[in-house]
Amino acid sequence: MLAKEIKRGSVVTYEDAPCLIESVRAQTPSARGSNTLYKFRARNLITKQKVDITLRGSDSLEEADFQRRPVSFMYADSTYFYFLDQTDYNQYALAKEDVAQEAGYLTEQTEGIMALIHHDQCVGIQLPVTVELAISQCDPGVRGDSATARTKPATLETGLVVQVPEYLSPGDRIKVDTRSGQFISRAAGS
Repeated sequence: MLAKEIKRGSVVTYEDAPCLIESVRAQTPSARGSNTLYKFRARNLITKQKVDITLRGSDSLEEADFQRRPVSFMYADSTYFYFLDQTDYNQYALAKEDVAQEAGYLTEQTEGIMALIHHDQCVGIQLPVTVELAISQCDPGVRGDSATARTKPATLETGLVVQVPEYLSPGDRIKVDTRSGQFISRAAGS
């Protein structure tokens, strides 16, 4: 796969390990005849370490021998998070530290979670871009504050803390961006 074809969410083989591309940045050359450089921020799916990759547009990386399978979050204990494969009902256990970044967005109702499978082993999960979560605790909403742009911290049902507009109250459901951890909007029907 050529560097210019690699997109966010692609899984490529880099240094003999599958790496999930988390961000892509193209750097246009300032001199004539120079090549465009593509800078990728990736996460090694085996070691969980961040990897920076820089390639010219004509360079390429191989796609990893890899699958994405739909799963649902079942439960967590003191050491593992457990997921159920929606196609063959296999269970996958991932260590708590391996899903530390994703844990604040996981509930049993979260839809669109994908297991990242490499050589029949679950090496991680990929969250949908947005999730709906309920506010469990925040300062009460003040009537008339809907026109202001001020925010307040709110603790969500998973323990994640996000900045939300002042008019929201405990019990409201909101949409949160899983890439940045930012409030997007109030959930439909909330």
